Amino acid sequence: MTDHHDTLNARSQRHNAAWQAARNWQQRAHRARPSSATGGLRLVVTWLLFGALMVLGSLLGLVFLVAGWLMMPLIRHRLKKQAEAYRAGHARDIGGNTAYRHDADHSGNHQVLEGDYQVRGPRD
Repeated sequence: MTDHHDTLNARSQRHNAAWQAARNWQQRAHRARPSSATGGLRLVVTWLLFGALMVLGSLLGLVFLVAGWLMMPLIRHRLKKQAEAYRAGHARDIGGNTAYRHDADHSGNHQVLEGDYQVRGPRD
């Protein structure tokens, strides 16, 4: 009984749409497979091209890395100069002339930025 059942099951699997689709895919894949001579040559050329591009990319990355390292002192020097210029432009009188600073703060000629505030005296 199991032999008969297995035979019927195998026949029904052969006529199944999924089995037919799988057989069609296998046949297409077999037809698409190139001959061994051209396939091997194409494979070698592909690997050589891939290897050459990897070497070229690595060398290009190394060049950019070294160029970045060489530019670091120049950028540091430029940033140092900018910081010194900023400090010189915003230096305050440390000597203690508080009357001058108080007059400059309340002269009314400075701009108020968003978030800044003024403390007003008591209302009359």
